[in-house]
Amino acid sequence: MCGRTACTLAPDEIRRACGYRNRTGQRRRPQWKDGDADKYRPSYNKSPQSSSPVLLSSRHFNKEAPVDECVLATMRWGLVPAWFRESDPNKMQYSTSNCRSESLLEKKSYKDPLLKGQRCVILADGFYEWKRQEKGKQPFFIYFPQSQGAPGLTQQDKQETEESKMLSQQTEGQREGEDVEEVSEWKGWRLLTMAGLFDCWAPPGGGELLYTYTVITVNASPNLQSIHDRMPAILDGEEEVRQWLDFGEVRSLQALKLLQSKSCLVCHPVSSFVNNARNNSPECLQPIDPTAKKVPQTTASSKMMMSWLKTGSPNKRKEPDTDAEAKGSEGKTPEKQKSKPVGPLQQWLLGNSPSKKPRT
Repeated sequence: MCGRTACTLAPDEIRRACGYRNRTGQRRRPQWKDGDADKYRPSYNKSPQSSSPVLLSSRHFNKEAPVDECVLATMRWGLVPAWFRESDPNKMQYSTSNCRSESLLEKKSYKDPLLKGQRCVILADGFYEWKRQEKGKQPFFIYFPQSQGAPGLTQQDKQETEESKMLSQQTEGQREGEDVEEVSEWKGWRLLTMAGLFDCWAPPGGGELLYTYTVITVNASPNLQSIHDRMPAILDGEEEVRQWLDFGEVRSLQALKLLQSKSCLVCHPVSSFVNNARNNSPECLQPIDPTAKKVPQTTASSKMMMSWLKTGSPNKRKEPDTDAEAKGSEGKTPEKQKSKPVGPLQQWLLGNSPSKKPRT
């Protein structure tokens, strides 16, 4: 299953981290759907009913857009079917935060959006999972292996941002959302790309449309089976992401072949601090030694990350999402805490001591 994630990059960093190649091989960066960049709230601890960034085909919002053009949108976690007739989407009687790949064609809630091509990619730094033990549960943070490099936006990225803004101001009449120059590859944190389905629900009495999604799950890969028997369906690499989103070229039954267990993730144990969905700070992600009597305090590498956040951030970061009604808690009394800035994890998680290296 997948019941908790983290996504801490700023909106513009997410755009850069989601660079892709279209059918012709041209490298592009997706634009945010109108207003959705402001709706997105970075968080170290996202649970169902919260909102997350998803990547999908622009054709879903603009019938004139190429199917292979991507767009970023902010959607609520927990699919509300278009056919749901209650006036309050929270009255759903069953959970739709996850859906099993084996039953996608059996349940109407998922079959309808699948056959309509409503496929999306849920973006996250990684996800949390709990391993059952004799005494309670041990939480783990699970993510893509990361390559060495500078955190977040490099100096070249910053320069490209300024050049892109200048060119955008000088170039009028171009198709909205089109990048004005060839873009370089993202060198920061590699976002986890999970296969999902989305739907659009309209209130019976009229009102704002609600876009929601569900995470597709598969049997856990051999290296994660000791933690849990299920895992999100991971799309490993740009080509798999492209095929999952391009519903014009890749039909539904063909796309289902992409939903396989993949041993491409690493993990490390984290503190039970993450058990409470209201806790939202870097401590949620910090690697620990589960055999130690006490949880390690702030490390030199975590101090380095926080120092970078304070001095090297290329743009204004949003405060973490601290929704008081966050669901999915493992059950601890909420603790009052100060909001902290959020951002890349690159130096922090890659700078662990040898005894805290990620498990593969």
